[in-house]
Formats: sequence, C-alpha cells, structure tokens
Amino acid sequence: MNEYELNSIVEMKKPHACGEKQFKVIRLGADIRIKCEGCGRSVMIPRQDFNKKLKKVIQK
Repeated sequence: MNEYELNSIVEMKKPHACGEKQFKVIRLGADIRIKCEGCGRSVMIPRQDFNKKLKKVIQK
C-alpha cells in the first residue's frame, strides 16, 4: 500500500519555501510530519494530502 515508512526520504511534487523537494518522514499516524532536508523545518500534513503530494520514495 504505502512504500514509505518512518525515516524514509521522500520527494514531493512541490518544493518547500527554501527550494528543497526532499523530506524525511519523522512521524506517522493520521497526520504525517515531514522534515525538510534543506532547512530542517518540519511540516505536519494529513495522510490523505501527503499521499496526493508525494512524488516518489528515494530511500526507505
């Protein structure tokens, strides 16, 4: 079903404000918290929105 898990590196369709597209998954649940690999900020996204915005899993 989902190819990502905790500590996976994922690429999103749209970049973060700093320009980086790669994020690390740091929390799983109904909401998913991802941390920007560029600036280190974390963002909480509902799982349904995360699945729509996910482009690919780079590293599990």
